[in-house]
Amino acid sequence: MKTALVPISFVLNGRPVQAEVEPRALLVHHLREDHRLVGAHVGCDTSQCGACAVLLNGRAVKACTLLAVQADGADIVTIEGVAGPDGLHPVQEALHRHHGLQCGFCTPGMVICAIDMLATEESLDESTIRHGLAGNICRCTGYQTIVDAIAEVAASGTKGA
Repeated sequence: MKTALVPISFVLNGRPVQAEVEPRALLVHHLREDHRLVGAHVGCDTSQCGACAVLLNGRAVKACTLLAVQADGADIVTIEGVAGPDGLHPVQEALHRHHGLQCGFCTPGMVICAIDMLATEESLDESTIRHGLAGNICRCTGYQTIVDAIAEVAASGTKGA
């Protein structure tokens, strides 16, 4: 017996999208398989690593924990939608300057979470940044360069925009 598809619509990286999904389809799989946006990585299948993070209505969420139908009506930004027409996002630029990435697997989730922190936290000191990144696992950098990059953007006052 075939499962009935559910129609959904949302804004994806600034453009309206309509789709039909299985009710049990995870958002991360929908983004990767149906929209070919593979920047949100499937790293752990248990929502521990944060590699699948996307912005949902401006807040970082783990796309492996949400059903695609839960995104109906939402505004979603993936790592592919973060950079602007003039170049990299300030968080991406700072990570580059501080060598805040190595293999790059965790980087999309780190960038998404940093953008959320910059938009929602009044001030970002090292402790606050580390707490904000607690749901993201990096096995390469040791986090200090990532923290330094986010702190630089926070200190610049750009709020990541």
